[in-house]
Amino acid sequence: MATPPELPPGGRRRPARPGQPSTPPELAAAHYDHVAATIRAIVEHVQAVWSQLTAQAIEAALLGEAGAQIAAAAVAGQASVAQAAQAYIAAQMAAQGGLSLARAALLPRMVPSAFTGFAPGGGPLESLLYLPAIGVRRRLAAGLPPEEAMIGGLVDMTMYTSTAIADAARAADQTAMAVHPQCVAYVRVVRLPACARCIILSGQMYTRSEGFLRHPNCDCQTLPLREHEWPGVFTPQQLFDQLDKEQQQRVFGVDGARAIRAGSDLGQVVNARRGMDTVHIYGRTLQATHEGATRRSVYGRSRAAAGDRTARFAGQRYGQATSMRYYRSTQSPRLMPEEIFRLADGDRDEELRLLRRYGYIV
Repeated sequence: MATPPELPPGGRRRPARPGQPSTPPELAAAHYDHVAATIRAIVEHVQAVWSQLTAQAIEAALLGEAGAQIAAAAVAGQASVAQAAQAYIAAQMAAQGGLSLARAALLPRMVPSAFTGFAPGGGPLESLLYLPAIGVRRRLAAGLPPEEAMIGGLVDMTMYTSTAIADAARAADQTAMAVHPQCVAYVRVVRLPACARCIILSGQMYTRSEGFLRHPNCDCQTLPLREHEWPGVFTPQQLFDQLDKEQQQRVFGVDGARAIRAGSDLGQVVNARRGMDTVHIYGRTLQATHEGATRRSVYGRSRAAAGDRTARFAGQRYGQATSMRYYRSTQSPRLMPEEIFRLADGDRDEELRLLRRYGYIV
C-alpha cells in the first residue's frame, strides 16, 4: 500500500471532528466559484486561440501573436484571482467575529500584479506556455497525426494555464492570511470531481503559514480560520461516499477503491505528495523567481531603494528580443510567497517584512 500523505515541513495536519455539517461555508464556496469561473473563461479563450493554429507552424505561432494572446489571458486570470483574495480573507474573518471590513481596509494592501507572470515553481510563465509546442513536435515525431498531436498540445496548454491561475489564487490567499492579524489557520476545501490525492486531504487544517499541497490541475482552495475550530467541510470519507462505484474506481483505482470500501484508511491507500518544482539558489533549495524583478517593477524599485545592484540584460518576449533598457536584480532573487512563509517559521512580523521586501504587499 502507498504511504500516508507527506506533510509540509513542520506540518500539523489535524483530523476532522465527526458530526460536522457537510456543506462548505458560503463565502468559501463563492470564492471557489470565482476562481473556477475565471479558469473556465481563460481556458475557453485559450481553446479559441488554439483552434486557429496548425501543427506545422505551432512553434512560430506560440512565439508570435498567438502565444502573446494566450500569455496575456493567463496573466489576466492570475490578476483577477489575486485581486479577490484580500477581500475574501477579510470577509471570512469578519464573518467569524473578527475585524470589521472597514477596519480590515486599513491593513497593508496586497499587490495583485505581484502574483502574475510566473509559473508554479517560480519560472517565467511565457516559457511554460511554450512547452505545448514542444509536446506537439514530439507527438508528430512519434508518428501521431497532426490533429491528434494538436489535441495533446491543447490538453497541455489548458493544464498549464489553469494550474498557473489556481496557484496564483492560493498564493494570494495565503499572503492575505498573513496580512490579517486574526487569521491563524486554514482548511483545505475540496469539491468533486477531484483526484484521490486531494480527496484524502479534504477538511484538513494547517497553520496559516504551512505550504499548500497541490499538483498540476489541482483546483482545491483554502478556508481561513480565526480560531482553531473545524467548519463544515467535506471529510475524505464523505467525498468518497458521494462517488458511485465506477467513479471510485476511476479516482482510486479498482483495488484502491475496493480496499477503501472494505474499511482501509484513505491516507494509507493514496500517496498525496508527488513533489513540486523548486530552484537552487546559493546552495539552498528555495522557491524563487526573477519574474517581476526588473528595475521598473514594484519589487525592483524596492530593491533599488535598499541599495541592491542591477545588471543590464536583453531578454525575450514572445520570441522577440527586447532592447537593452531592462535591468534585473543581481543580488536578490525574488522569493515565492510559500518560501517566505517557510523561512519565517510562523513569525508574522517576519512574514510581513519579507512580503513587503519582495513586492507582494505595500
